[in-house]
Amino acid sequence: MAWALLILSGLFEVAFTTLMKLSDGFKKPLPTLGFCVFAFLSLEILSHVMLTIPVGTAYAVWAGIGAFGTALVGIFFFKDPVNRGRLFFLTNLILSVIGLRVFGGA
Repeated sequence: MAWALLILSGLFEVAFTTLMKLSDGFKKPLPTLGFCVFAFLSLEILSHVMLTIPVGTAYAVWAGIGAFGTALVGIFFFKDPVNRGRLFFLTNLILSVIGLRVFGGA
């Protein structure tokens, strides 16, 4: 259950970073409110997950999911650049997250 919550927390991180971009420097009220809600939920869930999963593993997986997901959102919705190098390192990032799950305990 803790790992499922950790994934959810990472997805909420993707949501809050996307809403941060959409808030236009926190000038737009609705995306700013969404940012606050998803940031709070993401960190609240992460704090509970860290009671079960080792802190280093939990944080690295959370950050990895957030970085990977946010990079994909950037590519698909904000026209961030796509090239072999970025795809290679994004693949390595997700493989590292999987490795932490396999070897991270809990």
